[in-house]
Amino acid sequence: MIMHQDINLERAAAQVQAVLQGKIRTPHVKAFFDEPTFTASYVVHDPATKVAAIIDSVLDFDQPSGRTSFDSADAMIAYVEEEGLRVEWLLETHAHADHLSAAPYLQEKLGGKLVIGAEIVTVQNVFGKIFNEGTRFTRDGSQFDRLLVDGDKLMIGEIPLIALHVPGHTPADMAYIIGDAVFTGDTMFMPDYGSARADFPGGDARQLYRSVRRLMKLPDQSRVFLCHDYKAPNRDEYVWETTMLAERTGNVHVHEGVSEEDFVEMRTQRDATLSMPKLILPSIQVNMRGGRMPEPEENGVSYLKLPLNQL
Repeated sequence: MIMHQDINLERAAAQVQAVLQGKIRTPHVKAFFDEPTFTASYVVHDPATKVAAIIDSVLDFDQPSGRTSFDSADAMIAYVEEEGLRVEWLLETHAHADHLSAAPYLQEKLGGKLVIGAEIVTVQNVFGKIFNEGTRFTRDGSQFDRLLVDGDKLMIGEIPLIALHVPGHTPADMAYIIGDAVFTGDTMFMPDYGSARADFPGGDARQLYRSVRRLMKLPDQSRVFLCHDYKAPNRDEYVWETTMLAERTGNVHVHEGVSEEDFVEMRTQRDATLSMPKLILPSIQVNMRGGRMPEPEENGVSYLKLPLNQL
């Protein structure tokens, strides 16, 4: 059997080791947990240069009234200002189906470039058809300032970031390795909770398994920061940070020894029992536009669509 070398993963692993050896500064990570959507957002910064990135921000949205608000984003802004940080990047791990992104609001207040994986164009094409979007909705990723592919590198001040493409939950999922900190998006959950669903359009349980296995090859000491937590059985508090060792040895769905076939069977059966996230319809329409609402109609109001499958 021919083993193909994964150069980008090796570079990410070497970067983590360089932090552990004191050759690269350790990034400071501040989490903000939004309980209504069970989402963990992060401000990550280089302590020396004060340059920062914001990952997976949340726009507060009350679906019954259609009103948005900014309490979650304002808490991040207050922290950035108190710490004297300069935001250069607004990172999205994928086009979320469970919350709306606050990236445009944060960009207006703090600056920074909006970044997502290049496969967002696949998501835009798939959901552009589902929502019957017209020609005004471009499907080329131009709503974002930068599209990343596997192995792309950014700098958070003097701390390197390596992007890894980890599809499965969606085609566009990215993990960001910043120093020794791994931001997995929805590719992993806490070890006692397991894995994300793979039944959205474009999702693939086999790809998800391979993406998780790939990330588990990073050093055991890697700090792992997750995008969501829902409290596992017998756990009474939310948790969103772990280590790669804990994931590799203890993840209830995909620890060492679980085969790809067993995982796919488990994930497929489990996904069949899950209801759709309550904010999936507004979230996808907004997030595939880089966190922006659809263009206003002639009356100045933006409308979100609700597809119906009539029997």
